[in-house]
Amino acid sequence: MEMTNVSLKRGCLVVEDNDGVASQEETKKQKVSECCLIDSQDGVEHEGLHSSKDEPGPPEAGSTKKDEKNSSAHVQEEEEEEEEEEEEEGLPETGEEEEPESFADMMKHGLTELDVGITKFVSPHEGFSGILKERYSDFVVHEIGKDGRISHLDDLSVPVDEEDPPEDALTVLTAEDRQQLEELQLFKNKETNVAIEVIEDTKEKRTIIHQAIKSLFPGLETKTEDREGRKYIVAYHAAGKKALANPRKHSWPKSRGSYCHFVLYKENKDTMDAINVLSKYLRVKPNIFSYMGTKDKRAITVQEIAVLKISAQRLAHLNKCLMNFKLGNFSYQKTPLKLGELQGNHFTVVLRNITGTEEQVQQAMQSLKETGFINYYGMQRFGTTAVPTYQVGRAILQNAWTEVMDLILKPRSGAEKGYLVKCREEWAKTKDPASALKKLPVKRCVEGQLLRGLSKYGMKNIVSAFGIIPRNNRLMYIHSYQSYVWNNMVSKRIEDYGLKPVPGDLVLKGATATYIEEDDVNNYSIHDVVMPLPGFDVIYPKHKISEAYREMLTADNLDIDNMRHTIRDYSLSGAYRKIIIRPQNVSWEVIAYDDPKIPLFNTDVDNLEGKPPPVFATEGKYRALKMDFSLPPSTYATMAIREVLKMDTSIKKQTQLNTHWLR
Repeated sequence: MEMTNVSLKRGCLVVEDNDGVASQEETKKQKVSECCLIDSQDGVEHEGLHSSKDEPGPPEAGSTKKDEKNSSAHVQEEEEEEEEEEEEEGLPETGEEEEPESFADMMKHGLTELDVGITKFVSPHEGFSGILKERYSDFVVHEIGKDGRISHLDDLSVPVDEEDPPEDALTVLTAEDRQQLEELQLFKNKETNVAIEVIEDTKEKRTIIHQAIKSLFPGLETKTEDREGRKYIVAYHAAGKKALANPRKHSWPKSRGSYCHFVLYKENKDTMDAINVLSKYLRVKPNIFSYMGTKDKRAITVQEIAVLKISAQRLAHLNKCLMNFKLGNFSYQKTPLKLGELQGNHFTVVLRNITGTEEQVQQAMQSLKETGFINYYGMQRFGTTAVPTYQVGRAILQNAWTEVMDLILKPRSGAEKGYLVKCREEWAKTKDPASALKKLPVKRCVEGQLLRGLSKYGMKNIVSAFGIIPRNNRLMYIHSYQSYVWNNMVSKRIEDYGLKPVPGDLVLKGATATYIEEDDVNNYSIHDVVMPLPGFDVIYPKHKISEAYREMLTADNLDIDNMRHTIRDYSLSGAYRKIIIRPQNVSWEVIAYDDPKIPLFNTDVDNLEGKPPPVFATEGKYRALKMDFSLPPSTYATMAIREVLKMDTSIKKQTQLNTHWLR
């Protein structure tokens, strides 16, 4: 049987986030700037900054975040990134189709769940087979806001505002006008102004052109000039480069909240990629956007976004020119959004071609609803190549900076783009960062940033070179190591003590961890028990799992009693994480279908367009399990699905399953 539109070539078949469904044409249009390390989540929220352009430069020992942000290095790095962006414009996407191996072959080298400590299940039910994310539309995420409301895109109307320019303002400029104005706005040409002749001159026409330039190109001012009997609108800079990042304050109505909040519906793009696209079309910096959490790429996701002083009218206009995006539910508010403010995410997931009987499905889903699943960190946390991210994190904590450099840059087996393979080969051959950097058409991936740092600071200052990588990405490596330890320890805890609380376990009272004593064990359930991510500000259980933590870190040449690092950024304070999560709002149904290409439920956009929901026969060639559930932040939907199927969710194992099914 054929599974159309699914590519075995590059990394994406089933569990993880790369896309096998998007058309090649669309892929070619999109500039490749993904970081090989990024942990694209199914609803997982990460601490981190909203834009990589806001990231500080290299950390110094004992430095604070505030120091970093205020440093001149930060400004310098930002300017360098701007120059780099200009250099990358128009570069061909070399290496896109050059991998000699199929994706299935490459993933022979990938990680399995066993490699990262994921070994236990909570339910005794018999597992069954199913295909996850065969189509990205089989995985839909709706954000749950801090008020408990699930985000939906159900209103495309724009709030009526007398201050907004007329609709004509968005279409009055020609493509050539727009290009010249953009180059002027971004200081890409040597001219100090751009003059646009007013054809069919009327006062109304001139007014619309003035409004169009000011609304579409923040930082530009306009005036009308007579030249040889003809009327021209002349655009010029109102201020310096800061005007580009800060929309002109005087053009925003005082009665209106400074932030336009909207619901973003996106298909097959992660949150930062989406914001980069929006900022490019709006001609603003990405850091004026804010959001509560990052969302998966290989999915349809719906979440709230806020943007500073961009009108709903301008945002709504993007619906006419962007594919795979829809913006709506606009409102003006006084405050931005903050990372982590959400209550969680609601998932609608389709597992196709399931083999389980009705009884097996019922048992599995009832167990998920009543008991839950082990709150493991999912496979996305650990990377997709033969060099897991936790190994880099461990080397950082060990202060082994040559090893950090080597692990990030050395050649490896696994799913990678052709130009990265060439870059690594060049590095292995020459150990020359400038030479290796030339092999990268897009230099904003982690490897490119590290090579740029090595070129700038030299091979003897790897710490500063590594510091050029955005802070959030640097910390992801050590968070990956913490996750690796936690997964292994929770598996051992369940193996040794089962699914009941025991004396010496930890529970949270408020934000403080306390021990369960012998005489109050019966006051708690397994759903109350937490375990620590290693750090200097946590306590460990008072039973033999405490010694297991110590042994694991000692084997990795780390001192569990001293998790402070000479560089403050890499000092781990630790945290607590519940070992079992019970999803909320759990429901499910088994669907019979014949065509593997048809969607099995309506999305928000389908509903907006008035599409009737799909109707299913009582019997079909295939059966699918459609499941709905809500999870708190920082939990992995793939781990809930793993508990249902009793299957390894790694790309390596799922690709083998999918390849076998394709045959």
